[in-house]
Amino acid sequence: MKAVILAGGSGTRLWPMSRRQRPKQFFDVIGSEPLICDAYRRLLQVFTPEQILFSTSPGFDRLIHEHFSEIPSERILVEPERRDTGPAMGYVAALLELQDPDEPIVFIPSDHYIGDDGTFLRCLSVGDALIRETGKLLDIAIHPAFPSTVLGYTRIGEPVETREGIHVFRFAGHTEKPSLEKATAYLQEGSYLWHANYYMWTPRRFMEAFECYAPDMGRTLRQIQVAVRDGSADEVAGLYAALPKISLDYAVTEKMAADDVLILRGDFGWSDIGAWDTLYDRLAPEGGNVTKGSPLLLDTEGSLVYAPAGKRVAVVGMRDTVVVDTGDVLLVCPRDQAQRVKEIVSRLEAEGDMQAL
Repeated sequence: MKAVILAGGSGTRLWPMSRRQRPKQFFDVIGSEPLICDAYRRLLQVFTPEQILFSTSPGFDRLIHEHFSEIPSERILVEPERRDTGPAMGYVAALLELQDPDEPIVFIPSDHYIGDDGTFLRCLSVGDALIRETGKLLDIAIHPAFPSTVLGYTRIGEPVETREGIHVFRFAGHTEKPSLEKATAYLQEGSYLWHANYYMWTPRRFMEAFECYAPDMGRTLRQIQVAVRDGSADEVAGLYAALPKISLDYAVTEKMAADDVLILRGDFGWSDIGAWDTLYDRLAPEGGNVTKGSPLLLDTEGSLVYAPAGKRVAVVGMRDTVVVDTGDVLLVCPRDQAQRVKEIVSRLEAEGDMQAL
């Protein structure tokens, strides 16, 4: 199996730490090393360096080289432009099908927290084996901790087996980013798990899925393959720009036949570090504060305060608040409004404030 670390996202809900030129996966949001370094280090426990690739957006290859100077350029797959996970993962599948069409691959997000490396890596091992045995798509889903409206939900069917301590289930459907009402009902119903975006399959089967469930995208990806063989970078860029900005979940997963998918339950202490409130929930002691840098907190509870090195930030008398100071930009909001940070980014984009982005 080959592992493809997805490192092209912009992480807008972790603004202002996550910025257009250096998004969250390149910051030490948790611990002492950037999230992308943590993802790579984890994979090196069972993968050789040659088995690990990166998929990223233009400009971010420079940041990958900055953190991993030993990685050759051919292991960094740079999409022609940023167009969401559907085109990005389709582009990787198209390129890898030209090299080794039936070798399983797993897509690894670069910005997740994983508490139990051993269980996570066993999930990948079990997924690799099941792809070779069944030819089916494998995906990892997580028991939900609360009703989320920013994550996808995978519905699991009957249990299939337990292998190496990993529970395997039949696939019973996928719903992307439901309303709060639906997410609450899913949590109570019990058979819906969070979709964690660790897709595993072969390049050939990914390409066939695009051709079946998103035929326009499938045709364009085939044309990209021809342009790659011909060495026509301009043609590749033009074709890629014609692909829709859509996630793989909407383009393919929601349409897939249940018999083509198996689900692994990932019991490895997972969190999508997608916003300041979810980061707080992952790191906070009971009722305590989460801090970075050297902030001074007086009579303050349930808050996250990130301060830049060398700057003293003081917070007095606050409850359940997010304060993030990056030196040039300051964010202050109630913790339960943290998901709205994306609205700030949209407003800055509309105003053309590239410096703040």
